Amino acid sequence: MLRENLQRNFGFILHDVARLLRTTYDRRIRDLGLTRSQWWVLTHLYRKDGITQSELAETLELEKPSLGRLLDRLESNGWVRRAADPDDRRAKRVFLTDQVEEPMQVMRDIAAGVREDALSGLSADDRDRFVDTLLTIKSNLMAHVNGGTRGNGQGGR
Repeated sequence: MLRENLQRNFGFILHDVARLLRTTYDRRIRDLGLTRSQWWVLTHLYRKDGITQSELAETLELEKPSLGRLLDRLESNGWVRRAADPDDRRAKRVFLTDQVEEPMQVMRDIAAGVREDALSGLSADDRDRFVDTLLTIKSNLMAHVNGGTRGNGQGGR
C-alpha cells in the first residue's frame, strides 16, 4: 500500500489548525465562564443575528434539542432572546441582547489576539492571500455540497 505524506495533507493540517485555534481561544476566554458550545453560538449570532433557531442548529451541526438547551442557558444569562418569526409562526428567531455587548467585545478582542498570534510572521499580503485561498476552498466545497456533486473518492483528510 502506497502511503502519502500526511505531514503535508492540507485536510489534516486544516483540521489541526482549527483545533489549535479553538483550544487557544478556549484557554483565553476561560474567565468569561463560557463553554465552547456557548461561545460558538454567540459568535454565530454575532455573525448573523436574528437567524432562526433551526438555521442556527443546521449551521452549528447541532441537534435542535441540544441547541435549545444551550439557548435556554444563554437566555437565562440575559445574553440572547428568542422571538416568534413574523413570517412563520412555527419558527423562532434568536437575537443577541444588549447585555451581551460587553462580553462580546471581550470575545472579539480575544479572537483578534488569537488570529494575530496565529498569523504572526506573515506579511499583510500573505495574510490576504491566505484568507482569499481559504474563501476559494470554502466556495469550491459549498458548490459541491449545494450542488450534490461528488469528488473522486480520494478523501480530503
